[in-house]
Amino acid sequence: MIERISPEEAKEKLESDEGYVYIDVRDVSEFEQGHPEGAVNIPVLERGLMGMTPNHHFVAVCEANYTKDQKIITGCLRGGRSLRAAEMLISAGFTAVIDMRGGFDGEMGPGGIGYEGWSRRGLPVSTEPKPGARYEELKNKA
Repeated sequence: MIERISPEEAKEKLESDEGYVYIDVRDVSEFEQGHPEGAVNIPVLERGLMGMTPNHHFVAVCEANYTKDQKIITGCLRGGRSLRAAEMLISAGFTAVIDMRGGFDGEMGPGGIGYEGWSRRGLPVSTEPKPGARYEELKNKA
């Protein structure tokens, strides 16, 4: 079972001195529109002519940039892709992966957003990634 935490808990872990990294697994265009401050972008799915398709390099790019014991928080738009990404990383031998519930926007419920995500909770958002956080930079190491 993958541990899932709230956006506030994710922010606390990222601000701690424990060495957590937030991997935003949304596609590049989603990441560029806004992401949690300090996040890195490694898409688990990529947008193409046929819609969203699996990024077959996802695990390899993570392995090229992080050790298997790196403390990782996965996040996406609503929580589905990041949970899948966390499962993939754990299956690949990563040992300290947790998933953020609600993603960047929020989980959908019967009448709309049922669980607010990072941006809806007013947590710090950036449209400018830190150096080395763009997918193009990270995948070049793989």
